[in-house]
Amino acid sequence: MPTAVDDLRIDGSRLHRRIEALGLIGAVHGPNGERGCARLALTDADRDARDLVVTWMRDLGLTVEIDRIGNVFATLPGTEPELAPVMTGSHIDTVATGGRFDGNLGVLAGLEVLETLITNGITPRRGVTVAFFTDEEGARFAPDMLGSLVYVGGLALEDALDIRAADDDARLGDELDRIGYSGALPVPAVSFPHSYVELHIEQGPILEDAGIEIGVVEGVQGISWTELTISGRSAHAGTTPMHLRRDPLLVAARIAGFVRDLTGELGGDQVGTVGRLDVHPNLVNVVAATVTMTVDVRNTDESLLQDAERRLAEFVATVADEEQVDVRSRTLARFEPVEFDPAMVDVVELAARRLGHSTRRMPSGAGHDAQMLARVCPSAMIFTPSVDGLSHNIAEYTAPDDVEAGANVLLHVLLERAGLG
Repeated sequence: MPTAVDDLRIDGSRLHRRIEALGLIGAVHGPNGERGCARLALTDADRDARDLVVTWMRDLGLTVEIDRIGNVFATLPGTEPELAPVMTGSHIDTVATGGRFDGNLGVLAGLEVLETLITNGITPRRGVTVAFFTDEEGARFAPDMLGSLVYVGGLALEDALDIRAADDDARLGDELDRIGYSGALPVPAVSFPHSYVELHIEQGPILEDAGIEIGVVEGVQGISWTELTISGRSAHAGTTPMHLRRDPLLVAARIAGFVRDLTGELGGDQVGTVGRLDVHPNLVNVVAATVTMTVDVRNTDESLLQDAERRLAEFVATVADEEQVDVRSRTLARFEPVEFDPAMVDVVELAARRLGHSTRRMPSGAGHDAQMLARVCPSAMIFTPSVDGLSHNIAEYTAPDDVEAGANVLLHVLLERAGLG
């Protein structure tokens, strides 16, 4: 590359202003002045955030397209339009107690890269596309990474449109129409990118703890989400002897404890979480009638993940029999571990080192749209540190210097992928 391109950097202040502006939509506040976001997918807040980001895209003169699941793509054309574009992006939906950086950084840093190219008069050979994908979090419509999964053909559009919301039973397709983001581009996509790279906050403590500036992500661990509906018998808390109870909440508690113990027994990269527990009738003096709970288990090794799932199922059957309750199980999401393209991973590492940043190769503990894109094109990810390892938390924060470092690595990875010859 010419020296001028080697020295090219994004405008950190401009990127910061966009992050702050987007963070005002659906803003939530904590007791100590923390500011996060609650923008569940396809809500009014999500619509307003989409409108803002699309306005920024169009203000730059980018070509903006929307597909039938609501994924949005903004493209800066290259000098050779017959070549497949390079893509970057992430998501702008959040969990109910989310932060300002999760997902948003990847989208806005991609937009900042395009503005940097435009203002410096640089047109690469390949086009560069910035995308944001629908319902990455899966917090309102399961599974997570839903929009990118439909985009690559892993979930049929008709099935996705019929999914019901966890909060109010709204139909996904109806909500997509309501907010005005049911687009015309077909899914699965007719053609896929040349390659894909996603910038994201780590969402964990490893980089900060080690004093490392850039995480070079080699893959994403497998994810298994299960919903258990446990049905017992509602009874009076004072008059029903303990040996005659059929208590679904006791079963749920034992399952939660088992999940924690299981992670210790399997060790390594195994993690497990009981994140949701809905009790009915949820009264102080009544033995519960039903409990609905979720179990999230993850591992970088598919065989170990399957072992965790098998052992969980066996334990659930045993404890349900002991307490004489019925259990109905439903899979919410199941993705095998993903290994990113080794050449793409090398490009990320080399770009970071050329910019003078310390690096560490690592897996991602969270799911990302990049793992879906990896099914159809060479893909990789760039991590920046998360302060105190916090994410899915309104106190989530990544320092401006780290944001800027990650965005500059993204810039130079995209330049290398898109080419200037």
